[in-house]
Amino acid sequence: MTILNREQPQASWLVRGIGSSRITPALLLAVVAASIWGLGQSGFGAEQAGGLAIVNAVVLVGLGCAALGWVRPQRAGLSPPHVMLTLGFGGMLLGLGWDLWQAGVARLASLCGQTSSLTFTEGLLLHLEFLPGMHVGMLLGGLLAIPSLRLLRQHQDCGRYLCSLLLQNLMCSGWMLVGMTAGALFLAPWSLSGANASLPAMLGGMFAGMTWGMVVSVALYRAFFVWRSRRLVG
Repeated sequence: MTILNREQPQASWLVRGIGSSRITPALLLAVVAASIWGLGQSGFGAEQAGGLAIVNAVVLVGLGCAALGWVRPQRAGLSPPHVMLTLGFGGMLLGLGWDLWQAGVARLASLCGQTSSLTFTEGLLLHLEFLPGMHVGMLLGGLLAIPSLRLLRQHQDCGRYLCSLLLQNLMCSGWMLVGMTAGALFLAPWSLSGANASLPAMLGGMFAGMTWGMVVSVALYRAFFVWRSRRLVG
């Protein structure tokens, strides 16, 4: 009996790139630096604060990507957390562009001065009010990881696999949302060391918070399965 082995279709270089634990961090760091620099050059923040925000954001995002690669080592040429993180970053930036176009610079710039004395819940609600496009874009970008991963990884039990992907995606999206808010409220003022708050600093804090939110989510998810496996064995 002859068994025909069908080769799995190779993903495009772009898809493989956003799913690589080596290429993705470099791509994300370039996006972070360019985005913060662009806001600073557009007059949304002081030049000194903008430069400091770039350095701090690049360091924090870089460390977060390294931690993500350690928590979830890449297998089979694909790293699902990096796919979701890349698409989440892209969706967040597209949403920010929409918010800037709809609300105007002055309204969004006023957000920085209002968040300094807010609690986490108050800050989250205020960010959702002032930056709806950014948050919706991040969530939609993360959801796009589901069909992309489905195309790249064929499973016999398709329904169960998609449900698992959706559960992981929702949990990661929730933690990235928490990280975005925490980064804007706490990381941005801390990283500027007393400098005036600005949109570039807030964006840098959101980038860093999203990355570390993904790290926390993946770590908790993997820790749960380790605990369950040990419990079943015991």
